[in-house]
Amino acid sequence: MPKRLTASHFKKLAASALCFISKRYYLCRVSIVNKKAVPKKRRASSRKKPAGKKIKKGLSPAVKILIGALLLILLSPFYYGYVLKTFSATWRWVADIGETPGYRTYDDFDIPIPSKYSVHGIDVSSYQGKINWQKVKEMREDDVEIRFAFIKATEGIMHVDPYFQRNWREAPKAGIVCGAYHYFKPNKSGKWQARFFLQTVRPEKGDLPMVVDVEELNGVAPERMRKELALFLDHIKSKTEVKPIIYTGLSFYRDYLKGHFDDYDLWIAHYYKSELKVSKTTRWKFWQHSDKARINGVGHVVDMNVFNGDSLAFDRLIVR
Repeated sequence: MPKRLTASHFKKLAASALCFISKRYYLCRVSIVNKKAVPKKRRASSRKKPAGKKIKKGLSPAVKILIGALLLILLSPFYYGYVLKTFSATWRWVADIGETPGYRTYDDFDIPIPSKYSVHGIDVSSYQGKINWQKVKEMREDDVEIRFAFIKATEGIMHVDPYFQRNWREAPKAGIVCGAYHYFKPNKSGKWQARFFLQTVRPEKGDLPMVVDVEELNGVAPERMRKELALFLDHIKSKTEVKPIIYTGLSFYRDYLKGHFDDYDLWIAHYYKSELKVSKTTRWKFWQHSDKARINGVGHVVDMNVFNGDSLAFDRLIVR
């Protein structure tokens, strides 16, 4: 049988209900406060944050030295000279394909020139006409330039080359070392020819030794030719105190002169060959290797020569 509710029971129920309501209200307030306290998540801003300043690191001393050395090399004229020299040498090698080794054609001179010689020159007479010696001196292709010239002065006992005086005067002004030559006539007195030669020209300091050009017999026996030639040489040597040079062709030398004038320096003509084929004991100083050279300032083809030695040996040959 259920118990009877009394006033005390109603008080307890009312107190419990009030307590329940109070707890529920407190929990709701806490929840609301907590929701307000938690901030909403914001979307990431598309604006980039300003980048911080980067700290620059300096180059090490070793790197700076290396860069400086490279700049010095690249800016140096010697570097570009080396590059140009290498390029030209390579181009020269390609262009020389098919040429005889050591005997390539020089376009400006229009002839092949033996390449192992460093001192080059020409010889002239009235046949070449009026010469512009400054243009001759200025002409150069690769390592070939005209450094010396032999100039015809006389022939026999009466003939003076009509262009000798002009050539003898103008060539040295252009800076060309000169030597005079006499065309020898074996059927004439050797001593008289020597006197005539010395009346026309005398060697001075800075000149090459005098030359006698002997290349024909003129109808006399070889013995007579050698006798007159010996008289010519002795007279020139005694008057100038300088031994003259003998010019001749290779065949004429072998047939008539070899073994007779071996203590004299020789200038030998032997055309269109890559080398002068003589014995090592032959005292040759000059080799006339072509008679078809084209030279600036000269209106006709010219004989081209090389000296058998370097520049120092050439300078020692010059009259002092």
